[in-house]
Amino acid sequence: MSTHAWLRSSYSNANGNCVELSSPRGLIRDSKDPGGPVLDVDIARFLRAVKDGRFER
Repeated sequence: MSTHAWLRSSYSNANGNCVELSSPRGLIRDSKDPGGPVLDVDIARFLRAVKDGRFER
């Protein structure tokens, strides 16, 4: 995955607990485990689901 630039949200906290999105492709990873698993998602669809509250408990 070294061909991707990873972007972290400006809302991430100081200890780095955040997810990162890759550019140019829709990959998501845990910023605390950059060598760990990566999700390959349709970013537009994922963001719609977040905005719709589908991941809230």
